[in-house]
Amino acid sequence: MWSQYSDSHPEAVNLCPEYTVEHFGDSAALADLLLREVTHGQKRATSELAAEFAARGEAIPRVGSHWIACDGAGIPRVILRSVELRLGGFDSADVAFAWDEGEDDRSLESWRTEHRKYWQRGCAARGAVWQESDEIVFERFRVVWPPELADA
Repeated sequence: MWSQYSDSHPEAVNLCPEYTVEHFGDSAALADLLLREVTHGQKRATSELAAEFAARGEAIPRVGSHWIACDGAGIPRVILRSVELRLGGFDSADVAFAWDEGEDDRSLESWRTEHRKYWQRGCAARGAVWQESDEIVFERFRVVWPPELADA
């Protein structure tokens, strides 16, 4: 998948050649659900605790970087390219970001409810306690591959 994209978009790859291979969420079912929102819905944003990147030994993404999004079985399905990134606290999420993240009813209230549960669960799994003051990476992306799913 990456080589096909690289051959078709060498300018984007030359500008920012790094990429990650990962999935959305913390379970196979959630990965499939959220990926479907990307491929058949309007999900064009995601958010993750900065501490989660550090816990995995990864740097936070940068604008122009790519990631290969896999389904719940670990099969690569699409390539995403980061187009906007910012760091902020839980209370800095706004209506527009919640809408772009494209989950549930796309409201800020739902975003807060579901992400609170998600981050509490994720922190507990690594022996930490989530707090609303924890730094969050807010990311907007475009689908860039395969061509039939790519954003215009």
